[in-house]
Amino acid sequence: MPGSPAKAPWLLARCAQFAVVAAAGADVFRARAARGRLLHPAATSAAGFVQVTQIYLYVTTAAVVLFLVWFARCRRNALLLSPGRVPGSAAWAVLAWLLPVFNLWVPRGLMQDVHRASIPAGAAADRPDTLVNVWWAAWVGHAVLGLAVMNLGGGTSLPLLVTAQALGLLAAALAVAVVQRVTARQAAALGPGVPVPAPDGLPQSS
Repeated sequence: MPGSPAKAPWLLARCAQFAVVAAAGADVFRARAARGRLLHPAATSAAGFVQVTQIYLYVTTAAVVLFLVWFARCRRNALLLSPGRVPGSAAWAVLAWLLPVFNLWVPRGLMQDVHRASIPAGAAADRPDTLVNVWWAAWVGHAVLGLAVMNLGGGTSLPLLVTAQALGLLAAALAVAVVQRVTARQAAALGPGVPVPAPDGLPQSS
């Protein structure tokens, strides 16, 4: 609320990190179940496959929601720390992650903006965006290969499947690292907290 100190969202960060790891694990089990269902339909229970898929969808949805809530909070903090360095609206910053095609490249720039704007005051220079770039490349590679597995390999190509899942696990590990770095940057920059300004025309509480 206006006037209260802004703080690094460590609790949201931990929840998002746990959910991302859980979603990556669920994706591996789902992919294995899908391949088994295609190769050995008689030996694979349809009900079991549906259950695995449902769990994957639930866990992935939770991971997306928690990650976006964490990102929105970090973006708000970045606006306080570095006014003018985080372009665009708050609504677009969240919606861009969900729009097909747009979500293949726009969120990378959004994360870079928050990553750069969260540097502690007095730091000599921004750290490189290598972590963000490698994370995003791994995520896009996982998404593209996942589609290739279903459309080119019919879900049965083991090399494509293994590569896609390896990239998915790498992307999850890097996402955890990105969340950690951005949150730690903001914790160092905010210190005991930076007051949240009141909307225009309203006085701040003392």
